[in-house]
Amino acid sequence: RMPDKTIAGVILAGGRARRLGGRDKNHLVIRDDHDDRPGRSIIVRQVDLLQRVAARVYVATTPADHAAQPDRFSGLPVVVVTDAVDGAGPLAGLYAALRATTAGRLLVLAGDLPFLSPALLEALADVPSWADGQWVVTPRGPEPLVACYRRRIADRLGRLLRDGERRAASLGAGLAMAALDEDALARLGDPARLLTNINTPDDLRRVQ
Repeated sequence: RMPDKTIAGVILAGGRARRLGGRDKNHLVIRDDHDDRPGRSIIVRQVDLLQRVAARVYVATTPADHAAQPDRFSGLPVVVVTDAVDGAGPLAGLYAALRATTAGRLLVLAGDLPFLSPALLEALADVPSWADGQWVVTPRGPEPLVACYRRRIADRLGRLLRDGERRAASLGAGLAMAALDEDALARLGDPARLLTNINTPDDLRRVQ
């Protein structure tokens, strides 16, 4: 299918990755037995996935990281945006991308998820008309960084940030969110694989 001009995507690439010794998680190369192009980094995989669904792809990073490594994402077909509120975590990256895009819907991916699928992104982007967005919900609760939000939430998110909110999980309190539950996720693939994230050296060893 052709990318949809009403959909954009953002990869949240801020953060220090302290549990990985400060390594750049986005550029980690992950082995994947299902990939016919081995040796691709997480961010290359994610950009490729988003380009199948979304007309434009953003990468959100912190102002400090962008100043220190201005060429970190060069060569990728992305638009780099910096967090609108420094030190505010992933909500600030989401807000920066919502302000930058003209698309009505924004797919949001944490930058440490190597095994997402086009089918999952397409399902997330199919936001019901009544909803402000749609996210994955597991028995642990919502996954606010595996989600799709309507651009209209930008003002509400801005107010949350100005009020000092920093928790991505707080989005559920102020938004009407649709959910892809475990049953819906299982129809798209193995939920454990789809939501594998790389936070620790042990996580990395399991996928290399």
